[in-house]
Amino acid sequence: MELKRRSLLAAIGAGTAAAALSGCGTGSTAAGSADGPAEGEITLLTPIYENANGKTLLEKEILGGFRKKYPDVKVNVDYTTYAQLNEKITTGMAGGLLPDVLMMGVGWIPPFAAKKAIAPLPEKFATAHDYEKRVLEPSRYDGKLYALPVVLDTRIVVYRKDHFAEAGIKKTPANWAELRAVAKQLTKDGRIGFDPFSIDLRQCWETFLFANGGQLFSADGKKVLFTDNRGVEALQFFKDLIKDGSASYAKKTALGEPANVQTGKASMMMTSSALWEQVRLQNPELLKDDKLGAFVLANRKPAMLQGGTLVTQSASSKHPAAARALVQYLATPESILGAAKQRGSVPGLKDLNESGYVKENKFVDLSLQNMSAACSEGGTPAWMEIREKIKPTLEPAIVGDQSAKDAIAELGRLAEAAIGRM
Repeated sequence: MELKRRSLLAAIGAGTAAAALSGCGTGSTAAGSADGPAEGEITLLTPIYENANGKTLLEKEILGGFRKKYPDVKVNVDYTTYAQLNEKITTGMAGGLLPDVLMMGVGWIPPFAAKKAIAPLPEKFATAHDYEKRVLEPSRYDGKLYALPVVLDTRIVVYRKDHFAEAGIKKTPANWAELRAVAKQLTKDGRIGFDPFSIDLRQCWETFLFANGGQLFSADGKKVLFTDNRGVEALQFFKDLIKDGSASYAKKTALGEPANVQTGKASMMMTSSALWEQVRLQNPELLKDDKLGAFVLANRKPAMLQGGTLVTQSASSKHPAAARALVQYLATPESILGAAKQRGSVPGLKDLNESGYVKENKFVDLSLQNMSAACSEGGTPAWMEIREKIKPTLEPAIVGDQSAKDAIAELGRLAEAAIGRM
């Protein structure tokens, strides 16, 4: 599958699909200007708005409001998943059938902007609402704005207040030494002290890398920086927790399943703000009894991974004005609040910081209060290839005998080769 994607991208780079991408980077095509009247039939590709509730939210509420404002635009929705999104976009690029409006993840803008598959947006969009400064950083490439955030998904540590109280622990860990000591103290009777593995291993390691003061790439995206001691130490910390018996890769839970802090099988875990919504539905007594707390991971510095979903416009849309209007509408406070509620995500607009939703979801509130500690993955046009290598390359060091140093070095070689092909 990976080879197929790379082949498609290579073909586009060689010019096979150049005609399909005419007008790239201008937001205009021969069929019309992005500044013209919003009209025509367009397609929205989205990996969020899951299940029947999400579909109702998008098609009836959000797009219902859009249709009232832009009655001459018809929007067809193409639902997919994040697991299939990259393949779907690259296939659309190769076939000249890229959807007019696309939702994609943090880190995805440089790869597709570099390929001229998406169009830059007017800079005035960046000031249309009150954004935290760093929230828009993943939306830019080469100094230009290419996307707007819909929802943010942060990675934080959630812990059991009752477990801490029983053990006489009065404060949350301020660094990795304290985290390891607390995890060992809380591990007993089949319960693990810390579960860092029930989120994606790539995102987990990145969060630890950032908290250790490390970076993925240089600012220009051309040099690999994670191969220094800070990246190795981040991976070694996982191995140390497993050696202590206070963490277990085998005890990770799948997305949507009751998490280990919900069931009491772990006292701390890496997770996202979405866990609040999951607990509200599955174990509301934990919230009612105030048994869950949260903190931002820290070692050399506090760090919170900021992922999320962005909305951008195809550079090859035949109806660029309609596409741009939809991008703008999906990033309004009303649309964002609905999407955030549905997913338990963080809204990226200061306009919503005092909303009832933010104040009720304490994990979201914590995330917004710590946006200064947020870091994002990506930062190189080669990211789509590199991101697929991280988990399978680091996993042997977690579950086997490979050293953290060797696994990071191998990942570094793969990343340098991918960047070299750009």
